[in-house]
Amino acid sequence: MTGSDAKADLRFYLQSARDALLWKLEGLSEYDIRRPLTPTGTNLLGLVKHAAGVELGYLGDTFGRPSGEPLPWHDESTEEGAEPNADMWATADEPRGRIVELYRRAWAHADATIDALALDTVGRVPWWPDGRDEVTLHHAVVRVIADTHRHAGHADIVRELIDGAVGMNKGNDSMPPGDAVWWEGYRSRLERAAREAGRDA
Repeated sequence: MTGSDAKADLRFYLQSARDALLWKLEGLSEYDIRRPLTPTGTNLLGLVKHAAGVELGYLGDTFGRPSGEPLPWHDESTEEGAEPNADMWATADEPRGRIVELYRRAWAHADATIDALALDTVGRVPWWPDGRDEVTLHHAVVRVIADTHRHAGHADIVRELIDGAVGMNKGNDSMPPGDAVWWEGYRSRLERAAREAGRDA
């Protein structure tokens, strides 16, 4: 496989994860995209905000290609430092459109890095410990793909909790056919199996 083929494969899987993450916002209110639906606060817009910062960091700053995008939630210059988890949720005055556009600019910046550099180019991750901070572009892209797909999976579950909508991407939900009655029966069957297994344990 040539370097360009490898880059095409990496770009394909990265873009599919990006698209899936944004698709999960479609058709929802400002409230619903911000709702914390797990005990640790996982929410749809926060996942997008986080993913933007990940791309700008790993596929920008790491390779000496800063984007110039202000990310105030990472600002360590204040006396208090950056608020923990500030990249995982959106404040009321951070509009959806602003975060989505930031994410799209992050894509463009990351894609330009992938296009400009060889996959064996070595960068340094600014937030990793000295002496263990070197990474190749190939490794960084794989790391970002894994992170984005992981969060797309989180988004799929959160969206299902909001309105029942599920699926891998807009053109292919990758789900077996079945109406609401079928799914309720399926879920009930799983619940029975879990209870039986629990009794036997």
